[in-house]
Amino acid sequence: MNRKTIITIGLIAGLLISIVIALLGLSLYGKAMMGKIPALSFDEALHYTLQDNEGAVVTVGLLKDGQASYTVYGPDGAILPPTLHTYEIGSLTKTFTATLVAKAVQEGRISLDDTIDQYIALPSNNTYPTIEQLLTHTSGYKSLYFAWPMAANFFTRDNDFFGITKAMVRNRLASLSVPDTTYAYEYSNFGYATLALVLEEIYDQEYAALVTALACDDLHLPNTHISDKNGDLGDYWQWKAGDAYLSAGGLVSTIEDMLAYAQLQLGKQGYIGSSQESLQHIGATNEQYELLGIRLDWIAMAWIIDEENGFIWHNGATSKYNSYLAFDPVRQIAVVILSNLSAKSRIPATVLGVKLMQGL
Repeated sequence: MNRKTIITIGLIAGLLISIVIALLGLSLYGKAMMGKIPALSFDEALHYTLQDNEGAVVTVGLLKDGQASYTVYGPDGAILPPTLHTYEIGSLTKTFTATLVAKAVQEGRISLDDTIDQYIALPSNNTYPTIEQLLTHTSGYKSLYFAWPMAANFFTRDNDFFGITKAMVRNRLASLSVPDTTYAYEYSNFGYATLALVLEEIYDQEYAALVTALACDDLHLPNTHISDKNGDLGDYWQWKAGDAYLSAGGLVSTIEDMLAYAQLQLGKQGYIGSSQESLQHIGATNEQYELLGIRLDWIAMAWIIDEENGFIWHNGATSKYNSYLAFDPVRQIAVVILSNLSAKSRIPATVLGVKLMQGL
């Protein structure tokens, strides 16, 4: 081995060691910061998240004493003009999908005890979960299953779900058989893609049309719709028309719409109210969640119930956005946080929202 080769190997080894040390340092720093988060107030946590964070636009909304208000924050916590920015709301979309199911139940089109093969043509030799199990993430289905578009998405775009067709989901469903038993809570985007197929069968309409009609006509939320990449903040996920996972995370919205949505939840009228009724005890609060004040005690139709603190919540995240909505039906208060930052960018909207809810 010549001297040049030895030097090259030494440089590579040194680089690898430096990377390992850097990653270890980040891990230790992350753990150190994690330990500090519980002691931070909402204002302190928000300021830390926005400090030197160029391009950050975080909108914080409140419902209290029957009044809605919001503030838009930018880098270093600067208060920005009260613009209605368009945010991806990620998995908060699931609460709209669940609301469509609650509406279908009220109309007598579906029962929560029905299995999905009563609506979707699937092999008769398999066993399938119920509508309730899909709504509560207790179906036995994984969060997602590999589909070939994911391979291209890994290299070309942020949205893992882009281009996954309904036919792909149907084919996967046909290959799965989940024993008729009780499953622990396991968050499943695939389960909500399946619910969209059920809804399309019973209404004979595309999911995008169903959720648009629900948001605009029924709930009067004019700026809540399937993302078309048009908005003022940029970096929106790309979707194809008819993508199977739109029902798991395809909506965008504004703070005014989300506060109006929270007000509807506090009103608990009709199928809105029934969508909040607890269905399963999940007891999914792990040690890290406990540290951060996040509780997953029960689950309704998508909505998570924090029994200890008395509020109901859901969150959402895409590559460049994260969101949180929580409401307390007894105290008649609600919090909405919409952020154009990744959930991994310092302190996520969920933790900020819990701090704000607990401080009201």
